[in-house]
Amino acid sequence: MSLAPERLDRFARHIVLPEIGGAGQARLVESHVVLVGLGGIGNPALQYLAGAGIGRLTLVDSDTVDASNLQRQTIFSERDVGHGKAVAARRWVQNFDKSLDITISDRRITADNAAALVAGADLVLDGTDNFATRLAVSDACVAAGVPLLSAAVGRFQGQVAAFAGHLPDQACYRCFVGDAFDAEDCDTCADDGVLGAMVGWVGTFAAMQAVRVLLQGVSARLGDPQWGTLHLMDGLQPGMRSMRIPKDPGCKLCGASA
Repeated sequence: MSLAPERLDRFARHIVLPEIGGAGQARLVESHVVLVGLGGIGNPALQYLAGAGIGRLTLVDSDTVDASNLQRQTIFSERDVGHGKAVAARRWVQNFDKSLDITISDRRITADNAAALVAGADLVLDGTDNFATRLAVSDACVAAGVPLLSAAVGRFQGQVAAFAGHLPDQACYRCFVGDAFDAEDCDTCADDGVLGAMVGWVGTFAAMQAVRVLLQGVSARLGDPQWGTLHLMDGLQPGMRSMRIPKDPGCKLCGASA
């Protein structure tokens, strides 16, 4: 596809990068990303996905903006308090770049509706805060053959990993966490606290990893999706380490007996 002159100017800093170039930017413009969770991770991820020119975005969150969110969810303002996050996020994107195609859902994700939400996506980025939702999204992604980028944060630690459990040799998110977490009783940042800037780091790194996944097959240097590589981020003693998550042959979703 060809970009209009004003779009070429907007994305010029991407296009001059050999690792992206015109072909890579065209791929981003043609891509559809489903962003699940518009909280601390979803806010900065959305800013940089929109900034990268991702042509179609589906924004999913059933929550409303609370005053306590403003410490870290920086696309929202005081006027958004009490309003739906999905609606407020769509308004932000429309003000930022009216050329992007935005769809929203303010329904709570369950195992019953997750498949419809991820259908047709090139990538799902999950920044939600409970395992029941994460596993429902992961299961739907594997069934639909859609890659999943999972990001999480708590206090001063974060983690980001890309999963492709629909592929024969790659792990899914359930391979990572197992089956014991199909519940909504996990700790949240409301319980434990979280540094606002930490979620910014995790969310922007997740957006960068999303670009890697989307550029697979286009860029030899940047388009490595790093399937099954868990990146652990430490904000107290700043650093990052990575580990490989193998496919679990016994995984009830993507294992040999699934």
